[in-house]
Amino acid sequence: MTVVSGAGAVVTGGGGGIGRAIARRLAAGDAQVVVNDLDPGAAAAVAAEIGGFAVPGDTGTDHGVRELLAAARGHLGEIDIYCSNAGTGAGSGPDTPDDVWQRAWEVNTLAHVRAARALLPGWLARGQGTFVITASAAGLLTMLGSAPYSVTKHAAVGFAEWLAATYAHRGLTVHCICPQGVRTQMLADAGRPGEVLLLDTAIEPEQVAGALWDAMTERRFLVLPHPEVRDYYTLRAADTDRWLRGMSRLQRRIEEEETA
Repeated sequence: MTVVSGAGAVVTGGGGGIGRAIARRLAAGDAQVVVNDLDPGAAAAVAAEIGGFAVPGDTGTDHGVRELLAAARGHLGEIDIYCSNAGTGAGSGPDTPDDVWQRAWEVNTLAHVRAARALLPGWLARGQGTFVITASAAGLLTMLGSAPYSVTKHAAVGFAEWLAATYAHRGLTVHCICPQGVRTQMLADAGRPGEVLLLDTAIEPEQVAGALWDAMTERRFLVLPHPEVRDYYTLRAADTDRWLRGMSRLQRRIEEEETA
């Protein structure tokens, strides 16, 4: 018997990639899964495959989060596990337009805040609830080539840490997933920085879902499907200047290869 067995779960961005893999893994563990995705067809396909319930919609808006939670509660009764997985990788540097920055903020950070705002009162009253945030190794380190992605994923990690520190003693379990490259459409769209930094060590979405399953079983906060991220994170904290010099060398390599 695991923490998942018999639970009511919601997975956002569940129509493909990491979200689909998480939905499949939770369903295999005997959870009742609500699959959310911006693409109605993708949500429906995954729900049909796993015997779940599809609720398409945009969790990058307050209205979308509220509509999803209402529909999920109507289907499940209680939401025991909420996987706030949907994300966007748009944008480049400071010249990225404000609307693209705002969309990254809404999807990669505020979606977690809005879901937690709605779920916490019930979970704290019950003394139990599980909140999963799909952040990124970019939230522990950085992602060259995309300031909006890096900044908003750092914020996602920060919010996950804050939730865990604030509510663990009241029964809230928080898991923060921080993979490097995963073979999804987002990696395919990452361009040359993604190729240089992530492609060689990219893993399958199912490996991310497996790492989350292990963390849920062991009640661990940080989910690192790429174990080497722990070493990079340690170096970043212990010798930030050295770490930044290494990242700067990678940036120069990207620029040189793009102009070659």
